[in-house]
This record gives sequence, structure tokens and C-alpha cells, in this order.
Amino acid sequence: MPVHNRFADFAEELTAWRRDIHRHPETRFEEHRTAGLVAERLQAFGCDEVVTGFGKTGVVAVIKGRQTASGRSLGFRADMDALPIEEATGLDYASETAGKMHACGHDGHTTMLLGAAKYLAETRNFDGEIVLIFQPAEEGGGGARAMLDEGLVERFGIDEFYGMHNWPGIEAGQFAVLEGPLMSAAASFTITVKGKGGHGAMPHMSVDTSLAASNIVMAMQSVVSRNVNPLKSAVISICGMRSDTDTYNVIPDRVELKGTLRYFDKDVRKVIGERMETVVAHAAAAYGAEATLKHWKGAVGPTVNDAQAAAHAATAARAVTGQEPLQIDPVMPAEDFSEMLDAKPGCYVFIGNGPSADLHNPLYNFNDDILPVGASWFATMAETRLPLK
Repeated sequence: MPVHNRFADFAEELTAWRRDIHRHPETRFEEHRTAGLVAERLQAFGCDEVVTGFGKTGVVAVIKGRQTASGRSLGFRADMDALPIEEATGLDYASETAGKMHACGHDGHTTMLLGAAKYLAETRNFDGEIVLIFQPAEEGGGGARAMLDEGLVERFGIDEFYGMHNWPGIEAGQFAVLEGPLMSAAASFTITVKGKGGHGAMPHMSVDTSLAASNIVMAMQSVVSRNVNPLKSAVISICGMRSDTDTYNVIPDRVELKGTLRYFDKDVRKVIGERMETVVAHAAAAYGAEATLKHWKGAVGPTVNDAQAAAHAATAARAVTGQEPLQIDPVMPAEDFSEMLDAKPGCYVFIGNGPSADLHNPLYNFNDDILPVGASWFATMAETRLPLK
């Protein structure tokens, strides 16, 4: 995995940073220790400006190039938050916080961008400004929106956004770059089913909410398969069912379903939303119950890469690895980096994590071998996208 020699020089330091962050995971908008560590290092590197508490617990830093005649500014983003998952890796640097772990590699993303910051602050071999964005609350917390609402683009004059995510199953250090849609939109929803509770031995005296809810789960699977063009991707998954009773012989008054909707096309989203409303109401009514559907307001749109920005990202990937980046199919997980790409053009890329456990898995671990590769890509993006005259 070819990298800048400078990154190879401090690869062990990068690994130490990453493992320290891994030991102390913090979930959305609680990233106080992580943000403090990031800010401290950015200041030590000699960044021209370091702003803390941006978007609640985010950190933003600016590095000016040796020249600034271009007047251009690139935003490089890394996410910092962990997940509410109990780690099961047994590593000597495993999470020291019960019920929380870096199961998505944000510890690695943060470290790679810190490595790039150290190099760029030393060399400044670019014409313009690099804005380093350490974002909180990517995991469903709306961290990108919080930073944008606080004036991220306007305050720092960002022209383009670039970011990176590790991807298990792709060869370690191999990049994947895709023009156009890369990751789906995501919306969560809650379905509340109301009936008439009663004794489990006398169901004829009740309106069985569990039966009605089960019918909704089954009927919901027809929404995509029978209403969406088979050439357009969409997913509806019911991921949780609960009631207020924990006994064995009580039919509950109320059952709640929770799930997620994924899609790429806004027109598909409209069709699915309308059909979900109809299916929920009528599937419940068939069993004498009532049901309401509530969409989560914190939904994010699809992550769509700008064609020109994707070409620049691929050029940097080739320069770092000497390999052509992979052309992959879009994937259904979602990313709130999409909010930044809605504000300005840019590109989100994947870097292979090798044969690791999947993301969001208690056995997942970020591959430290790719830290210098990812840092090299950020640095190369700065130097090739903002070349010195």
C-alpha cells in the first residue's frame, strides 16, 4: 500500500491515537473527550484556526496553503461518534465504557484526518485553504445538519466537500469511487397499533393488537415489491416490535413497530410513503384495530457524488495506491454526509478495511494498516485539487 513517506514515518503514532480514541467511545453529541483531543492536536500542529463547540460538539480547523491566490476552500470531513453497542472483540484496547464502542470505524476516520492535518500544516503545498471538519453525531443524531445550520459553508467559505468511510470486505487500502448515487436515503418510522386488551385465554373479548401488528409487518413487504419499479432500489424493514406488557397471558392494548426506509429516488419515496399509509391503516382495520404511521423527521437524503469531484477523488486514489479505484454498486446504508453534498458539490469514497467483521457489529475493528493510506488520500486531494502555481 504505497503512501506518502511522511505518513509512513508516523504510522505508529497514528495507531496510538486511533486506539486511544477506541478505548474511550462517546456517542452522539457526547464527544467531549474526543473533541478535546482533536482540538489539542490541531492546535499543536499549528493550524491557522481551530474552532470548538461547532455544531454542539464538533471541531473545525483551517490550514492555509503556501499560496491562497486561488481563493478556493475544500472541506475534509471525518465523523467522531461511537455506537451504543457492547464491544465483544476482547482487544487489549477495547472500549472501557460499558455499552458503547467504535463499531463503525469513526475512530479511524478521525485519526486519518488528524494525520492529514499534521502533514498539511507542516508542508502547506497547496494554493487555497483546507477546512478540517470533525463532525459529531453521524449515527442518527443530525450532526452534519447541526454544523451546516451553524453556518459551516458560509463561515469557512467551503467550495467542495470530501469524506471517506472504511468498508469491510474490500481489500485493505483499496479505494472505491463512484460517480452519482453512492449511499441511500434513510428515514425511520414508528407505527402505533391500538386495540382492546384482554385475557389471552379469551381473545374473542379483545381486539388483538399483536395479530394486527403482525399483519402489518407482512403486508408492508408488498409495498416495495408491488409498487416500486424493479429497476429502482428501495428497502422497508420492520426492526422492532414491543408492547406494554411482559406477561404471557395478556393481549396488550397497544403495540409499537419501528423500522427503516431506504431509497435513492425522491419519486420512489413519495410512492412508498403514500402506500405505507394505506397499508398500515387497512392491515390493522382487517383485525378491528387502528394504526397510525409517524415518519421520523431526522431523515437524510441519498449521498450523491458530483461527477467532477469523483474524478478528482479517483485521481488522488490512483496517486496514493497505484491502483485503479473500484467501481462498485450503490449501497443501502445511509450517511448524513449527504447533507453536506446537498450544500456543495463533492465526493464520498470508500477505503477497504480488509476481511473484518461488518460495520455495526460487536466484533468489528478498524484496520490500523490503512491509517497512513487514508491520511495520504486527504493530503493528495489537497495538493492535486489546489495545486501550487
